[in-house]
Amino acid sequence: MKIKYALLVAASAGMVMTAAANKGKPSFSPGLWADGQTWGSKGTTELPAPTAHNIGSYDPLFVIINSNNPDGQMPVAEAAPGNVAFNGGRWLTYTAWWTDDGFAAYGTVPVITSYADLLVYHMYGYLDFELGSPEGGPPPYFQCPLLPVKE
Repeated sequence: MKIKYALLVAASAGMVMTAAANKGKPSFSPGLWADGQTWGSKGTTELPAPTAHNIGSYDPLFVIINSNNPDGQMPVAEAAPGNVAFNGGRWLTYTAWWTDDGFAAYGTVPVITSYADLLVYHMYGYLDFELGSPEGGPPPYFQCPLLPVKE
């Protein structure tokens, strides 16, 4: 089962992992969802775990490990530039997964494109998550600014 999840994580973490591995090299290709829009990124550095004093400067980033949507599922960020909740690209990684109820309700699960959608699916018990990066995913805490997608 871990191998299956590792492959799904590698596909879903896509751009975020590439950006973290290629520090300083910007990618303007779609790599994650935030506020219903795709974003590119530029990896910079891993960060230490937040403290009680700076936890508010991190935004959650959700890596969905078991999406079966044929269009693929990129990570979902809480906020992006232009959203008052955006903290500039400091991330706390969460592992998220569709529950059995989620698969039963949807068959092929939808692509989640916003934090608001993620919370709705969680509220109905279709999606669950926990703090921490999945195996093969991005660092648990890292800095990675979001860049507009350029075709």
